[in-house]
Amino acid sequence: MLNNGIILFGSDVVMREIDKKAVEAAKDERVFLDFAEAQRGFLKKCAFRTTKRYITDSDDEWSITLMAFTEAVKSYALEKGSFLSYAEMLIKHRLIDYYRAEKKHACEYSVSLDMFETESNEDNENLYLKIAIAEHLAEQKDYTIKEEIEAVNTELRKFGFSFFDLAECSPKSTKTKNACKQAVLYILDNKTVIKEIYETKQLPIKIIQKNTNLPRKLIERHRKYIIAMVEIFSGEYPFLADYVSYIRKRGN
Repeated sequence: MLNNGIILFGSDVVMREIDKKAVEAAKDERVFLDFAEAQRGFLKKCAFRTTKRYITDSDDEWSITLMAFTEAVKSYALEKGSFLSYAEMLIKHRLIDYYRAEKKHACEYSVSLDMFETESNEDNENLYLKIAIAEHLAEQKDYTIKEEIEAVNTELRKFGFSFFDLAECSPKSTKTKNACKQAVLYILDNKTVIKEIYETKQLPIKIIQKNTNLPRKLIERHRKYIIAMVEIFSGEYPFLADYVSYIRKRGN
């Protein structure tokens, strides 16, 4: 059989028919749905080759595979060669991107929780706390700590920064941590100040400085950290609050 001057035999004819069907599917939604259903087995194989495990319809990877297939159909042209090879390439790339993103977020959660590390005499207490949380996460499938981070991150973005920015601006020394703790406790003890913070989305530095005698530069430098601590203790974040429980302890 001749196709554009090229002799096609057997399976090559079938492949060209699939390629043409892909082009047609890009123009007609009903054809696309039938085409996608017909290639279901192929899609499962593509997902398996990349993930090395069987993917069910309820897995995130299956949704990504379907989206990649849709992308392949919409962007395919006959001159690109075999549609199935093109689709498998896109599926592989999208799944790899997904896993890279997941790995990145996992590292962000880990790094962000590490920023709550306290020093010296609090090390043992934090160790026990982390073990307890690790055991909880191992037993639960809802990953509460992850959900709390995502929830608090949504609120912090209203202030112009994210939860993950805290890794760079959190106090490092015990002295600075105690100073920030003093600022946070002052705010938590004064509802009018908390109200002003949430209404203006700003930290009332002058008021805090006047009532705590803390250096203005210190408050400005750790503005994000102070706001984050206020949000954590003002909202419903029990696991995050446990990580920074030293804030609630009066005295140094």
